[in-house]
Amino acid sequence: MGILSGNPKDEPLHYGEVYGLFTNLSTNNGMISGYETLMNHAGDDDLKKLIEEAIKGLRAENQQLEELLKSNGIGLPPAPPARPNADLNDIPVGARSTDPEISAAISADTVAGLVACSQAIGQSIREDVAMMYGQFHMNKAQFGAKMLKLNKEKGWLIPPPLHMSKGTES
Repeated sequence: MGILSGNPKDEPLHYGEVYGLFTNLSTNNGMISGYETLMNHAGDDDLKKLIEEAIKGLRAENQQLEELLKSNGIGLPPAPPARPNADLNDIPVGARSTDPEISAAISADTVAGLVACSQAIGQSIREDVAMMYGQFHMNKAQFGAKMLKLNKEKGWLIPPPLHMSKGTES
């Protein structure tokens, strides 16, 4: 029996896992703050619901990340304070983020989160850490599908040039 056998929770984290967990928590904290701000800019009710869902998902991830870091004696990164609510009409039009811009930003964040989760899974040697990131990845993929559907329904998706030809002509 070696140091990396038995209950994964009893195994030490390696530096890459620690860095990934700490960075993930810090990034989530910033995204929550940013999404709270974007909530003030959003006008579309469907988009607001998905922003709320994104914030809820990030907070749920943070609970697991904080628990894992604390249980391994690692300090937590600072979190910005919650953003106050504002009335959309109080934000000058030229200073407002538009609904398509907000949706595109959150969609891009979701894609980056999927890549980060995949990287964390690949570098993990503790099965519990890899499984946690697998769960995060699945949740982000499902959320990303909702964002894609919203972007299509609202006409906010700007696709690259579409390839219409199915075959070659003789």
